[in-house]
Amino acid sequence: MLEFHTAGESHGPAIITLIRGLPANLEVDISFINRELSRRQSGFGSGGRMKIEKDEVEILGGVRWGKTLGGPVVFEVKNRDYENWSTLMDPRGSAPSSYEEITIPRPGHADLGGMVKYRFSDLRNVIERASARETVGKCVAGAVAKIFLRHFGVKVGGFVESIGEISAQEEMSWEEKISRAESSPLHTYDPEREKEMIELIEKVGEEGDTLGGTFVVVAQGVVPGLGSYGEIQERLDSQLAFFLMGIPGIKGVEVGEGFRSATLRGSQFHDEIFYDSRRLPFPFYRQTFRSGGVEGGISVGDIMWVRCAMKPIPTLRRGLMSVDVREKKAVSARFERSDICAVPRAMVVGEAMLAWVLAAAYRKKFGGDSMEEIEAYFKDYLDYLESFHSLEDGEI
Repeated sequence: MLEFHTAGESHGPAIITLIRGLPANLEVDISFINRELSRRQSGFGSGGRMKIEKDEVEILGGVRWGKTLGGPVVFEVKNRDYENWSTLMDPRGSAPSSYEEITIPRPGHADLGGMVKYRFSDLRNVIERASARETVGKCVAGAVAKIFLRHFGVKVGGFVESIGEISAQEEMSWEEKISRAESSPLHTYDPEREKEMIELIEKVGEEGDTLGGTFVVVAQGVVPGLGSYGEIQERLDSQLAFFLMGIPGIKGVEVGEGFRSATLRGSQFHDEIFYDSRRLPFPFYRQTFRSGGVEGGISVGDIMWVRCAMKPIPTLRRGLMSVDVREKKAVSARFERSDICAVPRAMVVGEAMLAWVLAAAYRKKFGGDSMEEIEAYFKDYLDYLESFHSLEDGEI
């Protein structure tokens, strides 16, 4: 029922986001979307492109007087750098006579695979769409998802957990970690480790190298019963893995303590269930969330969290060995302007994709053509959850 598509190239005129399935009368907060785009551009370790672009969204269709109309909604974020690339990326022109095709693929990128798949002789065709610049569109979709989720009391946040071999260590609540990360140049919560992380990024940058790391994205206030165990496409954990793994550079996704669970006994890992009639709207709860808030493909309520591992950016100033596809000669891979470490920025995109998965799940479960209908169905569901413990046999 809810889906998005992006279009556009890194140095083309714009990045476009098309969203289908939004209900009518959802208020679109442009200032909030722009703040999310600004967050995506922040983070120590970013490259020169972030100094050029100041991403701001424009609505091209599907919204009137600030509210959705029930049809597809189209957003545009213009690329400021396009003016410097207008000849090389002109959609209607032709290649300048002096233009030299790029024929040296970079290890770790989509370059060689894309060249083979689409029968390109010029790697620029791959570089432009495979670029992480496309995540602008993902962030627009995620920002709209966050706006939608406000109506259900769901908050989505995140924090960087590690850069390279340095990990944040301080113990604190989810709320404290997310709150501290908001004011951190690395979107992390441990100020002492943050200093070490920054020093490491500076050192690695001077060496012409790059760094990866891990981040965690968290949703609070999620109701139980989203998703399904019935089909693979309906499982929340399947969808989380799909959308988060689709972020450029992400090589590992675990829902909760997914990988650590393989080292533990069942008695050490599974989240025990408790009951408290004073807890509303659902009196059954967990005190731990090692499962990430998902069991059997279904949300269990309250906290949902996912950890992602991002590889080091594969564009290095020092260059890795490659082969000129045309000349068949061993060469050093070329350097395309990039970050030293993009983990803080990827974390913001991760938030966007977590929000999208949840927005789609809420949209499906509560149906309706307008926000008024959806909110009425949601209220009925809250009443059901509150009375779940008092139902008689056969009433569930």
